[in-house]
Amino acid sequence: MCFSELLAATPRSPLFWRQSPLWLQESLCLAQTTMGMLPEIDSALQFISEIIHQLTNQKASIVDDIHSTFDELQKTLNVRKSVLLMELEVNYGLKHKVLQSQLDTLLEGQESIKSCSTFTAQALNHGTETEVLLVKKQMSEKLNELADQDFPLHPRENDQLDFIVETEGLKKSIHNLGTILTTNAVASETVATGEGLRQTIIGQPMSVTITTKDKDGELCKTGNAYLTAELSTPDGSVADGEILDNKNGTYEFLYTVQKEGDFTLSLRLYDQHIRGSPFKLKVIRSADVSPTTEGVKRRVKSPGSGHVKQKAVKRPASMYSTGKRKENPIEDDLIFRVGTKGRNKGEFTNLQGVAASTSGKILIADSNNQCVQIFSNDGQFKSRFGIRGRSPGQLQRPTGVAVHPSGDIIIADYDNKWVSIFSSDGKFKTKIGSGKLMGPKGVSVDRNGHIIVVDNKACCVFIFQPNGKIVTRFGSRGNGDRQFAGPHFAAVNSNNEIIVTDFHNHSVKVFNQEGEFMLKFGSNGEGNGQFNAPTGVAVDSNGNIIVADWGNSRIQVFDGSGSFLSYINTSADPLYGPQGLALTSDGHVVVADSGNHCFKVYRYLQ
Repeated sequence: MCFSELLAATPRSPLFWRQSPLWLQESLCLAQTTMGMLPEIDSALQFISEIIHQLTNQKASIVDDIHSTFDELQKTLNVRKSVLLMELEVNYGLKHKVLQSQLDTLLEGQESIKSCSTFTAQALNHGTETEVLLVKKQMSEKLNELADQDFPLHPRENDQLDFIVETEGLKKSIHNLGTILTTNAVASETVATGEGLRQTIIGQPMSVTITTKDKDGELCKTGNAYLTAELSTPDGSVADGEILDNKNGTYEFLYTVQKEGDFTLSLRLYDQHIRGSPFKLKVIRSADVSPTTEGVKRRVKSPGSGHVKQKAVKRPASMYSTGKRKENPIEDDLIFRVGTKGRNKGEFTNLQGVAASTSGKILIADSNNQCVQIFSNDGQFKSRFGIRGRSPGQLQRPTGVAVHPSGDIIIADYDNKWVSIFSSDGKFKTKIGSGKLMGPKGVSVDRNGHIIVVDNKACCVFIFQPNGKIVTRFGSRGNGDRQFAGPHFAAVNSNNEIIVTDFHNHSVKVFNQEGEFMLKFGSNGEGNGQFNAPTGVAVDSNGNIIVADWGNSRIQVFDGSGSFLSYINTSADPLYGPQGLALTSDGHVVVADSGNHCFKVYRYLQ
């Protein structure tokens, strides 16, 4: 009921209200204004109730994870306990058998000697001469036999059975096992600063610092908050960027734009706009930059990491000139494209990972629509699944997708920090990696059915069994051979070697199935075999490696040792920030053209 309806329901006459004192009329106005706040309060009540519901669900999920983790550990301990007890029993049995056999032999000899000696003594002492003569020969043979017998007088085994176990290190590990990650950051108090909010220059890396605060406006001192950034271009597409967690309550959003105009930057904390978001950005050409701005441009780096976000350039058609193509043994061109910007079937908002099944399906991780869409090899829409959320079975930011030989669909969820496994018809089965992954990006499957997960935020690669057990992990943050800087996607060749795109190190690295470094190729640049932030990767049946070059907006082909072979011809309909890439069952290359909100399929002759 609104305030006017409340007044109408009172017994006071209109004359009373007209003749009432000024203070009473002011009170009525104030009351009416206050009543106007009710819709906002109702909305806040609904939103906070939803947060409480999500918080309760998250707690229940973590309780299940804790129980599952420790039950698994207990099961492992019990198995080890049984193995040790069995090993003890086997060793005891072997030793006991040897010693018991020796003991039985000695007891038997002892009894024989005593029996013969007693019988002989009785015959000599009490027998007649005739009786002595009768047993003489028999006793002599028996006594000679016993005297000549080689009895086992020395032990044929020992009594050593020791149990040695080092528990101090294990106890320490158990004492520190697991962490409950949380933060008190709220969007209404969190702020963003930096040159990246003031003036943006085409082709130059820019930075925005986000400082999280709690409800009282106090700085948060820990990281791991759910922070997302979306940079919208003038034509409505979404430009790419990276969020770096400084682990101290501050974050850096690094981005590069390729066209001038008015952009919009939306920074959300726990799905809510932070203070001042969305921000309006004016992107200008470098020729329009003042000397002061030029100085700023040189200073923009990724704080705390030393890495500069490399510019992303939409390549002109001349990059793929026919002069260069004549030297290449591989000729490829566009067959078709599917998709536009939107939220309906066959429409995408920031598509990322791509997978292709042996049954002739193309799977797309539609990141900002929180779903996976499935198409036939000829581009016909088949189905989609995914519900937005942070509970098991829901998707918050799907970035990688793969198909297991069993038919299950494996999805890397960057924001939920786990990998979800669905059946081939989109029914949720389980999740793995929760509590271990920090920001999974790409996902693949090796020849053993193990799940390869590229953890973009942790700068490492995990190998899981389908049940979630870790087989191994390798890599750390850095620019060494065995290190990564924002790795994106992975593929597996016929030798079960793992090929990883190292985004900020502008290279591709190859590891064996144990995670041992084998080789790398690529450097920062625009020439043949160079990269400006590689993303998607696939391997053909000949071992050739196909790589999406995000910053240069092209696709390159290399042999198995990393030598450049060719480009895939994309000049007719240029790519704009390609992401995931795969080979279809009929031998074509499918790539997520993220900036153009579509996927494209190209002819590929192996």
